[in-house]
Amino acid sequence: MYPALSIVFFTTSSGAGFALLTLLGLGAPLGLLPPSPSFGFVALAVAALLAVGGLASSAFHLGRPERAWRAFSQWRSSREGILAVLTFLPAAIFGIGWVFFGVVQGLTGLCGVLAAGLAAATIYSTGMIYASLKPIHQWHNQWVVPNYLALALMSGCLLLDFLVRLWSARYGGVALLASIVVLGAWWTKERYWRLIDTTSGRSTVASATSLGSRGRVRMLEAPHTEENYLLMEMGFRIGRKHRRELRGIARLAGFAVPALSSVCGLLLGGAAGGIVAGLGVASAALGLVAERWLFFAEAKHTVTLYYGADAV
Repeated sequence: MYPALSIVFFTTSSGAGFALLTLLGLGAPLGLLPPSPSFGFVALAVAALLAVGGLASSAFHLGRPERAWRAFSQWRSSREGILAVLTFLPAAIFGIGWVFFGVVQGLTGLCGVLAAGLAAATIYSTGMIYASLKPIHQWHNQWVVPNYLALALMSGCLLLDFLVRLWSARYGGVALLASIVVLGAWWTKERYWRLIDTTSGRSTVASATSLGSRGRVRMLEAPHTEENYLLMEMGFRIGRKHRRELRGIARLAGFAVPALSSVCGLLLGGAAGGIVAGLGVASAALGLVAERWLFFAEAKHTVTLYYGADAV
């Protein structure tokens, strides 16, 4: 599949934003985060900018971006958009109570918990966009949604760890949580890569054409004499060498460095701890872009069987 930058940004940015909102909505009412209204303002603003920016970028992948609003009429296939809008309603009440009145308990806290639940549901629904596509074996498997959730939670935890350190060094539990989540996300990603490397889809050129009973099936002539939309969007190819290099970047920048920075953050405080946490966030951003670019580039659509592919 063609890895459009707008979709790469959408899946990484919105995942981080909604995950951060989930952590804020749960952590603040439980007293696990700094109660400062200034912290609430900055943290919620970062979460909103990432979430809204990611959602807005997804519209640029459409042929007619100005018609993106029509997706809300197709609620069965656009659950993530509807859930995203619903999330901002309790999130707004939660933010007003925290930032303007310094309250994170009671009704404000309940709105925070509700916003957290809806944000988590939005992340899950976005992951299901890909997991529900049966023609793409690399997406239609049991590891796509757990990995999507884990990567979003990882980016949210790393961001929260960095933001918390700007206000107080007392909340070391966030760094511990980030360390655990990064390692868990790395494990799910490795399991996903192993699955797509060792298995292939059920469809073959023989089953797709229903000619398998007559012997070996091969393409006599290409369906088109030049590039078309299907080949551009669903016939993207990536070399084995580039795939290995990008996976190496994802492993190092996306998982190894953030894991190390989180562990070091447990031992460091003050400015040193903040710098280390910031490096972890920057490294994870680079690694997740490489990982998400691969997520699309390595996916093979069944339609490519009609263009010369033996299997997907």
